Amino acid sequence: MVLKTTGEIELMDEANRIVHQVLNGITELIVPGVTTAELDSFAEDYIRGAGGVPAFLNYRGFPATLCTSINDVIVHGIPDQTPLEKGDIVGVDCGVLYKGYYGDAARTYAVGEVSSQAKQLMDVTRESLDLAIREIEPGKRLSDIGHAVQSHVEKFGFSVVREFVGHGIGVALHEDPQVPNFGQPGRGPVLETGMVLAIEPMVNAGEPGVKVDADGWTARTTDGALSAHFEFSVAVTENGQKVLGRSQAAA
Repeated sequence: MVLKTTGEIELMDEANRIVHQVLNGITELIVPGVTTAELDSFAEDYIRGAGGVPAFLNYRGFPATLCTSINDVIVHGIPDQTPLEKGDIVGVDCGVLYKGYYGDAARTYAVGEVSSQAKQLMDVTRESLDLAIREIEPGKRLSDIGHAVQSHVEKFGFSVVREFVGHGIGVALHEDPQVPNFGQPGRGPVLETGMVLAIEPMVNAGEPGVKVDADGWTARTTDGALSAHFEFSVAVTENGQKVLGRSQAAA
């Protein structure tokens, strides 16, 4: 577990600003008929123009800049030429390497008007992220984060994915510790000033099960239910927490 200096956290804040600028731009592009390949092209061009490098492209063989996960896809969907349709929801996960440090965040978007269930799922998932972030301060336990997510999500009859979790982040895209979105409070490592964690609730409208497509990446709900994903990279500070890239992040 690597603790970051104030200077390192400032660089990670810059990396995450680029991530959120990409996600803000995608907000304007998400309309029926746009393809996830077009979103991916926009993201790569923007990141490189801002002086960054797409963090996901070729990471362990992943073939794109963004992960674009539509409807029942939980995470790691691969952009392609399929047009988005009105009523879809699409999770977009973006990573940037900037001056040697990583930024990582995700949002789920509605494509036009969506069902009441889809809207509630998105709202509850985002709320669970906010509640998890409130648990981040020196002296709290790692499991307090996941407990905040799970307890909120399950009130609404939704379920938390177990196979994929949040993670530490810094000079590597994935660092220790792993950050589950479930569990009992008061367990695991103590949070310390200088830790930076990617907090990312992945929430299914149905059962928590996961199946992976033949491409080895695309992870779907086993029952075909919708799934939503939101993520922020967050630093533990002396005063609590700092959401990296917050100045560009959607409220």
